[in-house]
Parts: sequence; structure tokens; C-alpha cells
Amino acid sequence: MRLRVDGVAVQVDADPEDTLVDVLREDLGSTAVRAGCRNGDCGTCTAMVDGRCVKTCLVLAGRADGARVDTLAGLGTEAEPHPVQEAFMAEYAFQCGFCLPGMILSAVALLEHTPSPTDAEIRDALSGNLCRCTGYVNAVRAVRRATGL
Repeated sequence: MRLRVDGVAVQVDADPEDTLVDVLREDLGSTAVRAGCRNGDCGTCTAMVDGRCVKTCLVLAGRADGARVDTLAGLGTEAEPHPVQEAFMAEYAFQCGFCLPGMILSAVALLEHTPSPTDAEIRDALSGNLCRCTGYVNAVRAVRRATGL
């Protein structure tokens, strides 16, 4: 199968019945997506697939052939973090990092479609991500900060 992962064209020999999270992690060595619950509840495997925020544990690899996949690793750099990453750092909206990929990518997807979301819209956008450290309040503040409000 062919993919464009974080801007890099890759080709991988993968079983079409494997999940995309397994292809990303096991075949391509990406640590930016995590295999958490494997049933779509926790959000640690979140990536953007063709511009849509998805849980890669629920996507069969065969359905992603030819797709553009953007992970947290491709969002920004250490020298130039994405504004949402900067906001999460400024608001201490992370602790263990378990939920970070899903939280940040969900926030980015929200802000691409709704540049000035309400707190309710932010909470709704982040609701598919399980935070073990109860960082939800800080995450909402971080998304609000990323909007410039």
C-alpha cells in the first residue's frame, strides 16, 4: 500500500485487514500514534487521514491505501511548534502524554472548521479522547488560547 505520512511518500507491504494504527506503528515505526484501547474509545491512535480526524485503530489498512496521513509528529517541530502545541504547553494541558496526540489533533481539526469555538464546542471536539490525568480543563483553556481569545 502507498501512503503519504507526515508529508513523506511511503510504500509498505501490509495486510489490508491490519488496522492503520498497526501499519503506522509496526510497519512504519511511528511513535506519534499509540495503540491504546483498540476499540475507538481512548483517542491515542488519532491521526488526520485525508484531512479528517480519525481513530486509526478503527481504520482497516486497505481503506487507507493512497491516503494522506498526518500525525502529531508532522504537525510542528521543536523549533517551530504548531500554535495548538504552543497553547497546550503554555496552559500545561498535558501530564503523562497519553491523550496528547488525540487532544491536539482534535483541537487542530476543530479550529480548521470553527476558528472561534465556544467552550461547549471545544469540549465536544475533545470528548473522544480519554485523559487519565484529568487535564480536560487545561485542554479547553489551551484550545481557547490557540484561537487568540
